[in-house]
Amino acid sequence: MRFGYRTYIGKQTSAAPLAVFRILFGSMMVLSIVRFWNNGWIKKLYVEPQFHFTYFGFEWVKPLGEFTYLLFIICGLSALLVALGYKYRLAIITFFLSFTYIELMDKTTYLNHYYFISILSFLLIFLPANACTSIDAYLKKKTYKNIPRWTIDSIKLLLGIVYFYAGLAKLNSDWLFRAMPLKIWLPSKYDLPILGENIMQQEWFHFAMSWGGMLYDLSIPFLLLYKRTRWIAFGFVVFFHVFTRILFPIGMFPFIMIVSTLIFFEADFHKKIILGIDRIINALFKKNIETITVKEHLNPKHRGFVMPIIVIFFVIQLVFPFRYLSYPGELFWTEEGYRFSWRVMLMEKMGYTTFKIKSAQTGAVFTVDNSQFLTPFQEKQMSFQPDFILEYAHFLGDHYSQEGVEEVQVFAESYVGLNGRLSQSYIDQTVDLYQEKESFKHKTWILPFNDEIKGF
Repeated sequence: MRFGYRTYIGKQTSAAPLAVFRILFGSMMVLSIVRFWNNGWIKKLYVEPQFHFTYFGFEWVKPLGEFTYLLFIICGLSALLVALGYKYRLAIITFFLSFTYIELMDKTTYLNHYYFISILSFLLIFLPANACTSIDAYLKKKTYKNIPRWTIDSIKLLLGIVYFYAGLAKLNSDWLFRAMPLKIWLPSKYDLPILGENIMQQEWFHFAMSWGGMLYDLSIPFLLLYKRTRWIAFGFVVFFHVFTRILFPIGMFPFIMIVSTLIFFEADFHKKIILGIDRIINALFKKNIETITVKEHLNPKHRGFVMPIIVIFFVIQLVFPFRYLSYPGELFWTEEGYRFSWRVMLMEKMGYTTFKIKSAQTGAVFTVDNSQFLTPFQEKQMSFQPDFILEYAHFLGDHYSQEGVEEVQVFAESYVGLNGRLSQSYIDQTVDLYQEKESFKHKTWILPFNDEIKGF
């Protein structure tokens, strides 16, 4: 085992695929930041709201007012430097920290692909993505033909986990045997040319999409690994992500996944891309590429320090999505362990939640107007997610305590519908949520789900 490990760690491969990945990743991140800014979402999501939902343990991460724009500028510039390969290590660390801070500022905006970008950028900190075709290499007049094979395999493994775990999550009775929630979503796309009025309304198509999505996620990492099926698999990747982008407003994620899967292709494919880029850089810097010292192999420094971090990183990625098993009840209902587990678009959950403030001293009771504190988007997300409900209850308790209400109690009346089922009472109305504390423990005040969803 030890011999096999050492042999694998010592293997080298072309540096071209990692360089192309760095360029495409950085470029896509720049476009994402520009798009986010251009759509006015910085102001709408982070500057205007007076209250922000936080992640447990990261309550200190808050929007910075008007300086939030500066944070996005830093994030965008660092992404550009990553793409160019200039001061790469500093740039990717800055990007990871700034992007992750943005992600943590408000839990309302949580998306799986934001989490993916954060952990991928963390992984890239430890990879020599600037070994070739980078400004760093040209300024140092030294480039490398080969880098350790594990550096590229680690990205493949991360992409494989994302796809495969998304496929495992689809192995549930709602997705496979009720075609939920696609049976709800697809008919609403009636305005699509040709497909909208006919195909999108057919039940067989809802089931075909459900089963096809599951099979795609489970098989695509393996199809990309083998040369004989790679181009066919990439065709599936392009079709799948473009089609889902047409159907659903999921931003840049489909395009990020498309360019990311290019890492699976042979080095010769990437070398052709590198050749064109090298010519551009050579022209810009007016340096003859042949005058740059070409090193055959890159032997990373601090390998003894980096490898344990990489191993721990992947152990977490493999185990963390299964933390839901430590909680009782239906995962889709309680959502305890739901986030950060690659459960993508698996449920349609709608809720209606109101809060009553009571003074234990005087007995006075009144109902809160949620629109006084929350944006419509925040209220929608809060209405069916228990940790949101609890955090908002504490905000209300603190607010009305400061307003002079004595011995504040906060009670929630909540009704939630899941995947087309009739709504049912969600929160125990007799529990004073102001006295409940956020933790990793099971929230006993969530009422039981009156149905069963079988599967992962």
